[in-house]
Amino acid sequence: MTTIAADQPSVATALAGLPRVVDLLAARAEEHDRDATFPYQGIEAVHEAGLLTLTVAQRYGGAGGTLADTVRVLAQLGRGDASVAVVTAFTLLQHAEQARVANWPPAGYRRLLTESRRGPALVNTLRAEPGSQSGEPPATVARRDGDGWLLSGRKTYCAGAEALAWMAVTARTDEPVPRVGTFLVRGESEGIEIDPTWDQLGLRASASHDVVLDAVRVPVELALGLTGPKSGASSTVAQVSGAVPPGELTRAWHDLALSAVAVGVARSAQDWLVRFLKQRTPANLTEPLGSLPRYRCALGEIEAQLIGAEELVGGLAPRVDRADPEAVARTGPAHLLATRAAVSAVQQAVSLTGNPGLSRRHPLERYLRDVLSSRVHFAPDEAVLDRAGRAALERGTRA
Repeated sequence: MTTIAADQPSVATALAGLPRVVDLLAARAEEHDRDATFPYQGIEAVHEAGLLTLTVAQRYGGAGGTLADTVRVLAQLGRGDASVAVVTAFTLLQHAEQARVANWPPAGYRRLLTESRRGPALVNTLRAEPGSQSGEPPATVARRDGDGWLLSGRKTYCAGAEALAWMAVTARTDEPVPRVGTFLVRGESEGIEIDPTWDQLGLRASASHDVVLDAVRVPVELALGLTGPKSGASSTVAQVSGAVPPGELTRAWHDLALSAVAVGVARSAQDWLVRFLKQRTPANLTEPLGSLPRYRCALGEIEAQLIGAEELVGGLAPRVDRADPEAVARTGPAHLLATRAAVSAVQQAVSLTGNPGLSRRHPLERYLRDVLSSRVHFAPDEAVLDRAGRAALERGTRA
């Protein structure tokens, strides 16, 4: 198996370079947000620091970053530019899943690692479809054609769409008894069109456009995990995590990684608020707003919420790394609580600052838009709460 560059930085070295990368991202975040342009320079900086391949397994020559490392990195990147952090997150999640279950065929992953030596090689899983409901089979169809498959359909909310080196596309086959699986597609493949539909309130630089596939050819060896409607997990997938199914670990990584981004955004909002409260002295006062108990208590409320969110995400991450079943089961509610705390913190910061907080001259309104828009990457609250409620009922039945 080809490895990534021999000089791939260690986790410690990559983390040491984080502050410089965050500063660079923050310097251009407003520009990319205003123009809705993809932050290629920011992604390049993340790559050069070794952060984009942080979770490549050591057996492939990578740093072998853990989920605990990942949430730390993404929280910091979220402080600089939430769009860059989100796009980075999905690539880190792909490498982490490969480290756990090795579901990519050796030749395909070798090619990805080779591309990662040359420059940023972004990857994302494309699942969402316009109008699709949870639990429904994908509308995207794979039709067998000779020694490969022809893939046709439309995927939506595809973060980094215009810059993806690889797309892991979920689709169903057109066989008499359809199977569902993941098809690895090169971003430059013939038949792919990027439809620039992403015009959201926030995360405007994430290029989360629709991807339209029109008879895109996929070699047969790049069709992964094809299973029928009543099949369980593929027997070829190594369940290296003991009692925790690989799919549950994948979900847990997603929950905590994206939560970390939202909390990082909220921390930037708090940083701006602190500067504002230290500097703002209204005409009817002789001291800055930060000297007033009301504002200090409000700031303390924000601090308490963010401490809780950070402790929740940061505390669960190393337990998920150990494949603790209880921790894995808690990451759904954890992401719900953490993102709610992040949204509430930024909303309170805006409320405290009044008109300045809503002015596009300042970044606080962008932080609010970004943290609100981060919800697009999570399961609906109702689905998370229903799952948690079912688990509670099952525990009560066993008691």
